[in-house]
Amino acid sequence: MDTLENVDPKQQAAVSEDWVNTSSINADELPEQVAVVDESKVNSYINLSEEQLVAKLKDLVANPTDSYLAIKSDVEAIKQSFYRLLNHRKDAEREAFVANGGEEADFSASADANEQALKDILATYKDKRQAEIQREEALKEANLSRKKDIILRLKELIEAPEDCGKKVPAFQKLQDEWKTVGQVPATEVSKTRENYQSLVETFYDNLKMDNELREYDFRKNLEIKVKLCEAAEKLASETDVVAAFRKLQSLHEEWSNQGPVAKDMREQIWTRFKAASTVINKMHNEYFDKLRAAANENLEKKTAICEKIEAIKFNELNSFKEWQEQSNVIVELQKEWRTIGFAPKKFNNSIFTRFRAACDAFFNAKSEFFKSTKAVFSENLAKKIALCEQAEALKDSTDWKATGEKLVELQKEWKTIGSVAKKQSDAVWKRFISACDAFFEAKNKNFKEKRTSEQANLEQKKNIIEQIQTLDVVSDPSAAAEQLRALSDQFNSTGHVPVKDKDAIYKAFHLAVEEKSDALNIKLRGGNSSSHRSNKGAGRGSDNQPKNEAQRLLKMKAALESEVNTYLNNMGFLARSKGASSLISSIEKKVEEKKAEIEKISAKLKELDNN
Repeated sequence: MDTLENVDPKQQAAVSEDWVNTSSINADELPEQVAVVDESKVNSYINLSEEQLVAKLKDLVANPTDSYLAIKSDVEAIKQSFYRLLNHRKDAEREAFVANGGEEADFSASADANEQALKDILATYKDKRQAEIQREEALKEANLSRKKDIILRLKELIEAPEDCGKKVPAFQKLQDEWKTVGQVPATEVSKTRENYQSLVETFYDNLKMDNELREYDFRKNLEIKVKLCEAAEKLASETDVVAAFRKLQSLHEEWSNQGPVAKDMREQIWTRFKAASTVINKMHNEYFDKLRAAANENLEKKTAICEKIEAIKFNELNSFKEWQEQSNVIVELQKEWRTIGFAPKKFNNSIFTRFRAACDAFFNAKSEFFKSTKAVFSENLAKKIALCEQAEALKDSTDWKATGEKLVELQKEWKTIGSVAKKQSDAVWKRFISACDAFFEAKNKNFKEKRTSEQANLEQKKNIIEQIQTLDVVSDPSAAAEQLRALSDQFNSTGHVPVKDKDAIYKAFHLAVEEKSDALNIKLRGGNSSSHRSNKGAGRGSDNQPKNEAQRLLKMKAALESEVNTYLNNMGFLARSKGASSLISSIEKKVEEKKAEIEKISAKLKELDNN
């Protein structure tokens, strides 16, 4: 009779060692260590609405197919599908809010009853799962107690002095009872199996059975173990690695509950089963290695996003535009964040907390900047409105010099005031510049009319000169002298002429008067002193003309200088406006022309002083 006492001790050690290796991993616990989302299951719920997802989850939690652990992947898939829909809707609400003129920092998503319902169901699921785990742990402790009792009775059976043949029924009963006992705590699996297997092998070693019965038992055990090997080898083609690993654990449990095979087949059949187990264990380890690598990569990506946001220097953002540009960057980073999968479970919550804190810090700072800037804008707006009111009060004035200087001062003061809100900036500027333009346009119109009058005066004085030049001093000298006096008075009473024609017209006038006066003096030398006095009187009118002309030139020069200052000041405002380059060029040309006129007037004034 062949017994287990012939088993090689090395092989027995290998058996025990392998059981330690394959049973040291609890398949139920591994998925908890890395957040796993089955994308195929997520896709199966992709066409459901938020309400349908909540209803589906409620039904699933209320009526689990097997256990709450078994539905865990479906629960997670529904949860991910729901929050993708919810986040998409909130993003759409935020974009609509900003598009309607709202500030992104002021956006607040509407309350969602479906989200609260989902959270309530998830809380229920968590409680039920926890209760299930507690029940399973309690059951495992009870199973451990039962198995320890079986081991104790098996040990007492082996040590009993009875004939081993009589112990077989009791032994088989203990084996059958062992098979009915479920799982035990993971920390006790190896030790319990080793103790039981050791006692079983001791029983077989001690049992004296006839060869026929023992060989039959060996053949039956071999057939079962061959089927277990085939089942283990088939698991290599499973696409669900976690499910394959769990099935392998069940196969190992069955293997441990079977008796030994013939000595010459033991190593061979165990090597086959162990090889199949090694393939599944390797697949399982590689699968979770990939998950851990992906989770670590996700952690690196999320950390990089946090660092980008944390690196923003709030004190360097000094305008609405700069803040909005950074807001757009953060919104894009938030979108990128949502495309990245889970980080390792022990870091997942902390990295999200860091990310949310960085975003909150930015948007809180942005909100504070907007609040403080709005206050400054309001103060600046009040100052600019006050300047508008002053300019509007002066726009109808005809005191061209004093009012022009006052408006220029107001324009300079305007430059010293900071910005106002963009939506009010154009309106208040148009109000101010419209008042200034109204005055300066009226002023320019006045001087234009004055120039028209001067041209008419020029024509009139030319006509007077022609009359003097054609005056007949021979036929009636006395009448000619009187007419010469009248024409001289008419010339002197006629208003100003253009500056460029002043010298020429006065020179022509004096030449004409001097010519006729000389002619009359010769004719009247013998008498008629009254006619001579009339000529002298006409001369006195001409002597006062240079002084009047100097005063007129000084007024013209002051007016031109005022216009130049106004143009230069307006150029300062236009420099900040888009598309004003052509208008600025036109003003620069006018300034050069005015300066040239001022230089001519200065030269004429100098000439008058010299004369």
